[in-house]
Amino acid sequence: MKKPNHTGKIFFVDTTLRDGQLSLWASNMTTGMMLPMAERLDRAGFEAIEIMSSAFYKKCVRDLKDDPWERIRLLAKRIKTTPLRSIRSRSMLAFQLTAPAIADLWLERLAANGIHELRTSDPSNTPRYWRQAVDGAKRVGLKTILNIIYSISPKHSDEYFIQRTRAAAKLDVERICFKDPGGLLTPETTRRLVPLILREAKDKPVEFHTHCNTGLGSICCLEAIKLGITSINTALPPLADSSSNPSLFNVAMNARALGYQTMVDEEVLKPVQTHFSAVAKQEDLPVGKPLEYDACHPLHQVPGGMISNFRFQLGNLGKLDKLPEVLDEVCRVRAEFGYPIMVTPYSQFFGVQAAINVMVGARYKEVTDEVLLYALGFWGDEEAQSIEANLKDQLLQSPRARELAKLKIPEMSLAEFREKFAGANDDDKLLNFFAGAEAVAAMKAAGAPKDYGAASTSLVTLIEQIARRKGPVQVYIKRDGLTLKLERRQRAV
Repeated sequence: MKKPNHTGKIFFVDTTLRDGQLSLWASNMTTGMMLPMAERLDRAGFEAIEIMSSAFYKKCVRDLKDDPWERIRLLAKRIKTTPLRSIRSRSMLAFQLTAPAIADLWLERLAANGIHELRTSDPSNTPRYWRQAVDGAKRVGLKTILNIIYSISPKHSDEYFIQRTRAAAKLDVERICFKDPGGLLTPETTRRLVPLILREAKDKPVEFHTHCNTGLGSICCLEAIKLGITSINTALPPLADSSSNPSLFNVAMNARALGYQTMVDEEVLKPVQTHFSAVAKQEDLPVGKPLEYDACHPLHQVPGGMISNFRFQLGNLGKLDKLPEVLDEVCRVRAEFGYPIMVTPYSQFFGVQAAINVMVGARYKEVTDEVLLYALGFWGDEEAQSIEANLKDQLLQSPRARELAKLKIPEMSLAEFREKFAGANDDDKLLNFFAGAEAVAAMKAAGAPKDYGAASTSLVTLIEQIARRKGPVQVYIKRDGLTLKLERRQRAV
């Protein structure tokens, strides 16, 4: 049943600084890149701006030498009217289970540093874990946006999504989000499922979130709008399209063509596109673009970033021709494990195992610890019970599985955590937990983040770009009687 949109108004949540840069820049956007455009993002009229994820902490500290807590604080000083969001899944460290006390402290520090809302996912859409996450967020004053993650498999039927939405609607959440992180939705499935989710959500507002892996993301947004969704997640170019979220400019333009009023100031945002386009050129970072439809993607459902990683690793081994075989094996492994949703961490668990099966030349001759822990039930009873019985028996009979079976889910009190991890305060202790004391010390020694305040016009930027080019280059700049010549000559051999 269609839920009418009586106002005709469409609102947007911005994902540029979080999902956009994760999808296209592998989380390599620094705080210095973000800050020059923060006030503009705040003035644009977004319902929320997503800026952080638990998965960012290690990356920020180790690779970017960027303090993620300082990122939140600096953005919060500049974004004063629009709620700031972080996201979380069942585990904070992505591939490792986390003691509840540590997760609770992290939530407390998110709220203290400037986060207002928490978008919560569970990789299996498990209501029991949803409830724990919602209660934890509520204790520290964070509003929860609860994701219902879309997937394609025999078990992910219409009735499955009806039941999970019904369970989500019973929780004390600010909103429900129908989330398609793999870009798997088609216009047809959107038309079928969105009315069911709106019906079961009852009085809970519903957001729509999809990706553009198959080139259908923007079209699915329009279908959702026509069906009654009034809040759409989008990113700004050049951090939209490809494997990222749909472009705000495209979705807004098409929504207006259908007669809707879009509640966002696009003129304020055009310089944001210019800024990040200049940063992309300066740092040689990818630019999102619309993709052609790929009928294989809904079969293996491997996220775009993982496919890129497969290409890189197989290419280094001289076995790039094995990629189609690896993707076919992903389909088989996923079916044998009961069709887990291909999101972090499960997409990594079973994508890596499929690659090992292919490269070793024998299925499950070598098995990762993560897959064995999954089979042992460390990631949930529903997950372990869904595995094909003969395969599960084979896995659990291995010596390594018997060894891992002795492990216990981590338990640590807040007092034990504070005693174990060094740091001047809880923020520092959490950074040491995420990234290690040595990496935190190196980050602090690195100093303030690089300033990108004039990325699109800086003469320094121009010089840096020329320096990266091969061969001779000549640039002449004339202004007010001043002539400046920049030249790079070919060295004599």
